[in-house]
Amino acid sequence: MISGSLARRYARALLDLGVQNDTFEQIGKELDELAAMYSGSRDLTEALTNPVFSHTRRRDVLMAILEEAKASPVVRNFVLLLFDRERMPYLPGIARELRAMVDERGGRARATVTSARALTADQVKKVKASLEKLSGKQILLDKKTDAGLIGGIVAKVGDTVYDGSIRTQLEQMRERFLAE
Repeated sequence: MISGSLARRYARALLDLGVQNDTFEQIGKELDELAAMYSGSRDLTEALTNPVFSHTRRRDVLMAILEEAKASPVVRNFVLLLFDRERMPYLPGIARELRAMVDERGGRARATVTSARALTADQVKKVKASLEKLSGKQILLDKKTDAGLIGGIVAKVGDTVYDGSIRTQLEQMRERFLAE
C-alpha cells in the first residue's frame, strides 16, 4: 500500500493541474474509473506489473486501456508516469486521495449510512437532508444494511459518526444501570 503522504502528493499535483484548467472534476472521475479497472481485474494488474512481460508489451496494454477509456491527456500522461516509475500498484490509493480532494473542493462529503433494513427512498431523502444540514456540504450517500443494529441508523460523514442505532442505545442504557 502506498504511504498516505506520497499518495496525497501525487493527488495534489493532479488536482492542481485540474484546477488550472478547470477540469479537476473530470480528472477525478477518469482516475477513479481507471483505478477501479486496475483494482477490479487481477489479470490486468498482472499484465501491467509482472516483469515476466516486457516493458514495451505492458506499456502497449496500458496504452490500449487508456485509449479505450478515452483518458484525457493529463490523466493519460499521469498514468504513464506512474507506469514508467513502476508505481502502478499505487493508482487506487492516489485515486482515493484525489477523490477526497475533488469532493472537498466541490463542497461535497461522502457518507455511509448503515441501517438494520434497507431504507425507503423517502427515508434516504430525509437522512441525506439531515446530514447535509449538519455538515454544510452536499452529501454523496452510500447505503449499507446490518441486521445487528436491531433498528435505527448509523451515519458516518468523514471522521464523524452519528449513531442512532437501537443496539447502541440499549448498550448505553445497560451501562447506566450497571453504574448505579
